[in-house]
Amino acid sequence: MKIDILRSLCILTAAVGLALAMGACKSAKLSTANEQLERGEFFDASKTYRKVYNKLTKREDRPLRGEVAYKLATCYRRLNQPARAAAAYQNAIRYEYPDSTAYYYLARSLQADGKYAQALEAYTDFLRLSPDDELAKEGARGCRMAIQAKKSPKSRYVVKNAKLFNSRRADFAPMFLDKNLDQLYFTSSTEKAMGDNKSEITGMKKSDIYVSKKNERGEWQRPEPAEGELNTEMDEGIVSFSPDGQTMYLTKARRSPTSNTSVEIYTSRRSDATWSAAQKYEITADTISAVGHPAVSPDGKFLYFTSDMPGGYGGKDIWRVAIGERIGSLENLGPQINTPGDEMFPYMRADTLLYFSSDGHPGFGGLDMFKATLNSTRDRWSVENLGLPLNSPGDDFGITFGSGESGFFSSNRGDGRGYDHIYSFELPELKITISGWVMDKDEEPVPKAVIRIVGDDGSNQKEVARDDGSFSFKLERGVKYVMMAGAKGYLNVKQEFESDTAEEDADYAVDFILASISKPQVVENIFYDFDKASLRPESRQALDEMAQMLRDNPNVTIEMAAHTDRKGTDQYNISLSERRAKSVVDYLIAAGIAPDRLKWQGYGKSRPKTVTKRINREYPQFPEGTLLDENFVLTLSDEDREAADQINRRTEFQVTSIDYEMF
Repeated sequence: MKIDILRSLCILTAAVGLALAMGACKSAKLSTANEQLERGEFFDASKTYRKVYNKLTKREDRPLRGEVAYKLATCYRRLNQPARAAAAYQNAIRYEYPDSTAYYYLARSLQADGKYAQALEAYTDFLRLSPDDELAKEGARGCRMAIQAKKSPKSRYVVKNAKLFNSRRADFAPMFLDKNLDQLYFTSSTEKAMGDNKSEITGMKKSDIYVSKKNERGEWQRPEPAEGELNTEMDEGIVSFSPDGQTMYLTKARRSPTSNTSVEIYTSRRSDATWSAAQKYEITADTISAVGHPAVSPDGKFLYFTSDMPGGYGGKDIWRVAIGERIGSLENLGPQINTPGDEMFPYMRADTLLYFSSDGHPGFGGLDMFKATLNSTRDRWSVENLGLPLNSPGDDFGITFGSGESGFFSSNRGDGRGYDHIYSFELPELKITISGWVMDKDEEPVPKAVIRIVGDDGSNQKEVARDDGSFSFKLERGVKYVMMAGAKGYLNVKQEFESDTAEEDADYAVDFILASISKPQVVENIFYDFDKASLRPESRQALDEMAQMLRDNPNVTIEMAAHTDRKGTDQYNISLSERRAKSVVDYLIAAGIAPDRLKWQGYGKSRPKTVTKRINREYPQFPEGTLLDENFVLTLSDEDREAADQINRRTEFQVTSIDYEMF
């Protein structure tokens, strides 16, 4: 927004106290503009400087025009109008204004306008003149980061303009009252704010505190001024609350005709739905420094805040003080958080999780939002830029979390006037599932099949398959799972898999084919050399799965049976099928299955197959229930005879007991 005294903390700085060298050229309007700038009245000063600039048309006015352009650019920059600021800084450079910071602030303005390549060039120009400037180095890193980020996918956060909360002016710094998450307070310079006078600093009404409440249907209602004696004709806003929601900490402007404008922290108490008149909250004896942007820790023990008081790292720093024992507890959060730039708008989501905004850490432009995590030994913070789309080329700040990864923040993105607006954000839950069917060997649903899934993250889920055999589970990313399906009258089947770590929706598919205990079960894809009992290599997968099934059902014993087609003598087929069945048993024993759990039997052609539903679906020429004996096969065409013979050549197992070593 057009820079608000509350969100900028102390807006009057020595950097703008520029005396004109050409005193003889001063006009009344130029003197007025300089005085306005000295007082931090950027809105009024910009209008005055604009008029002065347009009158300086003579060649001998060029040096003065460069200085006025620089000061005009300063006003636009402080009003958060980066496009205008960049144009004015370029004019200052064109007229050879001698202060090298014109290149630095040109770079900052271009970066805030999203023109990263041009901003990087300006940073490079400035670093040639001031190669050790840390803020310029960080700004250049931010530009390179932004250029790279534009080539990469944004995070999954969904950001929307929270239009209900926003007026035609500035609305910013949202904060939930308490854990009920049904009242949202924020700061607004809406035309409905108290008082009649416009701010010389912003050109808008001075800020008040507003609140929106949810109705009984959970819908946000139109914002209203906070009730009670809280709002005045002065600037107040940027609030935080004690955990019980009964005490408000707020930022309030300090205006005096004999001193610079600054801000202080105040408190207000709630009685029913109304707030008391604000009372100053004394943090230090320092009456010169600005102190604002309060943030109460979740346990209510500490007050985090922003200040430019001595002892910091430059610009505005984040500090904290113990609420119950303020004397001697004042603490700067240190150089991992604070930089030579500005760190502002702290928000403690947990005692080791801090969110804040900064223009000193590498960012996308203006203020960016960052997450800082305190390590287990509580001696080091790791700082992470929240990235796109939570951050933008503009100012992004004042975040507050509701349920899960959702909440609100404020930003002046895309607003040419520099006004802040409130935005909602949400990280949609990833839809990672695994689904499939539990069927028997004939591909029919298994009644009341139970599926269990256990993850190495400690999760443990259970589900009964639907009537059609289907099931589905929700999963987490990057977890190893073990699944087992079983049902009364069937053997258990186990499967293992690992979910992907990619941040995207996924649906994994897995089917369970359960073997019946009460009838023979064909083992598919077991192949032998022609006219021999030797297992072919392509049988290995099916045999390994058979061994695993026996491991998953340790109390089961089975008989392995091999069958042949109608060709050849009975004696030959019995011998061949018996040797083939034994080959399978030998493989299973070699795979670690106890020999006394296994028997083998060769049946030759004595047990032709009866057509099942599954066989009928694959070979519809054979009616379900048909016995594929020699008499039937001889009635078929040559092609169908070969198909029937292939069905009869099979390897099966039959469960013989389910109480192995149970007693």
